[in-house]
Amino acid sequence: MPLGPVEYILIAFPGNRFNGRIVPVLHDLVAFGTIHIIDLLFIKKDAAGNVLVVELDGAPEDEVAPFANVDGEYGGLLSPEDIELAAAELPPDSSAGLLVWENVWAARFAEAVRSAGGQVIANERIPHALVEAALTLGL
Repeated sequence: MPLGPVEYILIAFPGNRFNGRIVPVLHDLVAFGTIHIIDLLFIKKDAAGNVLVVELDGAPEDEVAPFANVDGEYGGLLSPEDIELAAAELPPDSSAGLLVWENVWAARFAEAVRSAGGQVIANERIPHALVEAALTLGL
């Protein structure tokens, strides 16, 4: 089975205000076969800079309830070093979701590139603000 490109994202929520509004959209992305979750965990940093890592498989039921219907492989890919680097990016008194996913929608294309002997030499996400500005200016 072909493997699509794998990405990660670290989403910060200042003031530790994760409200779960992104969960239904994440559920839809998985249910429609757009992505496959490889790993997901949460990092909380208090005002003093103390870090707490919350993995879905070991978290209290009330904290993970919104993710109950989101299929994925939660845990095992992110190393302690990965988590430490992500926590270092997080400002005090905030929380973050660290999500790793496979772009299932691109798996066939990625396999075709590999089969043709192609190699990705550059791949970068263009920040939304830059695209929006360029489109506004008509570039």
